[in-house]
Amino acid sequence: MTVLHPHTAMVLAAGLGKRMRPITNTIPKPLVKVAGKTLLDWGLDSLAASGVAKAVVNIHYFPEQIVAHVASRTKPHVVISDESRELLDSAGGIVHALPELGSRPFYILNADTFWIEGTKAPTHGRNLARLALAWKPGAMDILLMLARLDQATGHSGSTDFLVAADGHLSRAAGDPAGLIYAGAAIVDPAIFAGASAVPHSLNGYFDRAIANGRLFGMAMDGSWITVGTPDAIPHAEAAVANARAPAV
Repeated sequence: MTVLHPHTAMVLAAGLGKRMRPITNTIPKPLVKVAGKTLLDWGLDSLAASGVAKAVVNIHYFPEQIVAHVASRTKPHVVISDESRELLDSAGGIVHALPELGSRPFYILNADTFWIEGTKAPTHGRNLARLALAWKPGAMDILLMLARLDQATGHSGSTDFLVAADGHLSRAAGDPAGLIYAGAAIVDPAIFAGASAVPHSLNGYFDRAIANGRLFGMAMDGSWITVGTPDAIPHAEAAVANARAPAV
C-alpha cells in the first residue's frame, strides 16, 4: 500500500480573533503566545516535524505582522496568501490558495488550535503522520483529526462528529459520545473543482462528503488545546506543562 505524505499544507490564519480582545486589538490571534510559542508556530512546527515542505498561510488582520513573523522560517517554507482586501472564510481561502497547494491531497490546519503529541503505546507517533497513514485516496475526500472531550482544554462547545466503526463520520448534533474536530485534516483538492474564491465555509464540504460517504475521521493521541479568549491562556499553558511533565 502506498502511503500519502502530504508535502503542502494550508494554514488558516486570516480570522479577526474578536473573542481574544483586547489582546487582538494590537496583534492577530495566530501570534498570541502560549507557553512561549505563538499559536501559528505551534502549527508550523507540527507541519515541519511531519515533513511538510511548503505551508500556505492566509492573512487578513494585521497581515504585515504575520508576514514579518514567518519571514525567517525555512521549515516549512511559508508562502503568504493575501486576503487583505476581503476575508474569504475557511473554504474560500483554500480555493484562493489552490495554485500554491498543488494537485495532490494536502493538510489543512487551523492557526488557533494546537496539540501536544501523546506518548502512550500503541498510538505513540506524530498525529499528522498518523493522519497520512490513515488516508485512503480511493475512499476519502476529507479525513479529519478528532479529539475526545477529555483530551480537550479550552473547548466550551459540544461535540462535532460521530465516528462509525469503519471511520465514517456523521454529524454529532451535540451527542456526548461524539468527538471534536481538532483543527487538522487532509483533503483532496478535487473537492474544490469549480468553486470560486468567494467567502464560504468548509462546513458545506464536510456535509457533502458525509452525503457521499467520503468523510472520515481519526482520533488523535495526546492533548488538544484551543484558545478562544484571553482567560483561556493560563489554562492552555497549564495543559502544556501537564502534558510535558514526566510520568511518575
